[in-house]
Amino acid sequence: MDRSAAPQAASPARRSPATAPPPPPARSEVESLQAYSAPLEGRRGLLRLDFNENTVGPSPKVVEAIRAIPADEYAIYPEYDGLREAVLASLMATSGTIAADAPSTEPAAEQPGRRPSLRSEQVGLFNGVDAAIHALFQAYGAPGDRLLTTSPTFGYYTPCARMQGMAIEAIPYRMPGFGFPFEEILAALTTAPAGADGSWRPPRLLLLCNPNNPTGTRLAPEAVLALAAAAPHTLVVVDELYEAFTGDSVLPLLLAPGGRHDPEGQKPGDASVRAADVAASPETASPETAALPTAAPADPFASCPNLLVLRSLSKTAGIAGLRIGFAIGAAAVVDRVSRVTGPYDINSFAVSAAFAALADQAYVDAFVAEVLAARQWLVERLVAAGVRHHVDGGNYLLIWPQRPAAAVDQALREAGILVRSMAGKPLIDGSLRVSLGTLEQMGRFWDAFVVCDARPV
Repeated sequence: MDRSAAPQAASPARRSPATAPPPPPARSEVESLQAYSAPLEGRRGLLRLDFNENTVGPSPKVVEAIRAIPADEYAIYPEYDGLREAVLASLMATSGTIAADAPSTEPAAEQPGRRPSLRSEQVGLFNGVDAAIHALFQAYGAPGDRLLTTSPTFGYYTPCARMQGMAIEAIPYRMPGFGFPFEEILAALTTAPAGADGSWRPPRLLLLCNPNNPTGTRLAPEAVLALAAAAPHTLVVVDELYEAFTGDSVLPLLLAPGGRHDPEGQKPGDASVRAADVAASPETASPETAALPTAAPADPFASCPNLLVLRSLSKTAGIAGLRIGFAIGAAAVVDRVSRVTGPYDINSFAVSAAFAALADQAYVDAFVAEVLAARQWLVERLVAAGVRHHVDGGNYLLIWPQRPAAAVDQALREAGILVRSMAGKPLIDGSLRVSLGTLEQMGRFWDAFVVCDARPV
């Protein structure tokens, strides 16, 4: 065949960069979205007091476990057998609970027949809690739905809501003292605003960071459970990443024998009254709450199927770089959130590290104790020097320097210490969030801060 006689396909005309067509647009929600990004570059070799990480690294057992991974396993997709059960065993050890899939040391005849218990299908595994947050928005958020949360709080909630086209209602903490806005949250969950038409619906999601990042605000676990009972059509998500430093978790209440949690059939109105009682104190339940019925179903989430608890190994166990987090809740909710993740999102190194970290609770306990001692030491010096500060829950505190925060932030960086500026955040603009590490590390911070803030020695 004479190829010279065959018709030739017309070659596309080359366009100059100035006339090239734009790429296909993304969804409108994404086109208008500003990506959440944290300044994570250039941090190696510095004292990291900017992201609330473990400041000393993981347990030696974690390092050993990772080094023991044989080279041929690098080529195999990760496997997760037993990891959920390891999470359950850890919860049992730290909360005094019984997990259905974890081995029990009690004879069968001595185990209470209706003692609350967790099952492996009530634990979701994620590539860090950030991935769990993203997934729960994908599973439950839709255009026009509402996210209810507090302000200021963890910054990643907002972009996750906006990429789903959700409306955001962020209720500010109460000043002074950054108290939890309980009545306002309860009203937003249960009451249509004045002038609302018949189409009003309760928020699709309520996100509570407890203790809150960055204010440290704590909400009594009893109040969290009562809010969930008051809003059965809202998915109530409790971000408990900093729970280890305060103990403000809902899980011991749900899982302990005779635990004080709302029984099945609880009316939202009754829950509202009870929640108002306990919200005033982060540590002590009210007499009314203490008198709640103690009978509990075998499934701890049977009476609050709209509750999801987030946990991580980043802040305490020192494996933030490996990215692993957990979501604990009703099996149906965990299933829905897990449906929108990939089959192998968590890598093999993270799995091995998680097993080792969960098995070394003594290391975590020692680190937490060191952080709490260092916090007390630093607060004493802040008080003595008259430095405005706020400290409550979590492994961090807020400091208002007398010089501009940006200048002190930069001076500390030049001294080899990283902190996090809260510039532009409501209620805390002009402050620095300082993560807490060991006594030696906080001594180094304090010496540098006095110089950088031009304070008298």
